[in-house]
Amino acid sequence: MAETDIAITGASGNVGREAIEAFADREASLTLFSHSETEDLETTPIDVADRETFVDVLEGQDVLIHLAANPDPRAEWDALSGPNVEGLYNAYEAAVENDLERVVFASSNHAVNMDNTVSPIRPESTVGDPDVVRPGEPGDPDTYYGVTKVFGEAMGSYYAKRHGLDVINLRIGWLLTRDELRSEVADRDGAGERYARAMWLSPGDCRRVIEAAATKPLSTTPLTVHGISNNSQRFLSLSETMLELGYRPQDDAEDVLDDDGEGRAGLEMG
Repeated sequence: MAETDIAITGASGNVGREAIEAFADREASLTLFSHSETEDLETTPIDVADRETFVDVLEGQDVLIHLAANPDPRAEWDALSGPNVEGLYNAYEAAVENDLERVVFASSNHAVNMDNTVSPIRPESTVGDPDVVRPGEPGDPDTYYGVTKVFGEAMGSYYAKRHGLDVINLRIGWLLTRDELRSEVADRDGAGERYARAMWLSPGDCRRVIEAAATKPLSTTPLTVHGISNNSQRFLSLSETMLELGYRPQDDAEDVLDDDGEGRAGLEMG
């Protein structure tokens, strides 16, 4: 089997580092890009808002895992429009110019969380008894950041249908280690704890879902799926991720929070 050439933007971020680990045991050649140089990781600095450079650096690649963005859910529009809008357009243009086979776009739970959040200044919160959210339902962004992710999903749909790209919109939850999850829950009120229990994505499951998104054959494109762990209190549906990508999450926030006595009882979700 021929080796797959995979480019990862935003490689020095938390999700980017798990993406690198996801291919440690696979026949894949990784090319890593970040916004700036890092001491502990060999990456090529790139400004994703620079379209010409973006096109040049993707030459010879097969798959793009596009993680580069301003990740702050509280950011104002002017801080988001460059990397999250122009940069995303440039990513797809670069993919088409270089005849890539697939783009995995890092979307977010914030693309569908408006009805369940306390307020725009508290986007990492969940109130009430949320209905199950399916990937095929309309976007419901909770912040300007969420708006850029809805835009990204729409752009992926356009390029999939107009240019024949394999496109996966991966709505990523909240990547935290077990210790970070315990700490976040301990420092939050009920709405914040509820969000953490629902949206947690463990490092191991992050690697599993990204590897699947980059490599599994698709029956349809574009494909929008959720990337969270198998949390008992989740309300983002995982059925589509499991059926379409063969994703098998192995972790649950309840096991981490309740087994050691630090968690508190919350709402149950099927």
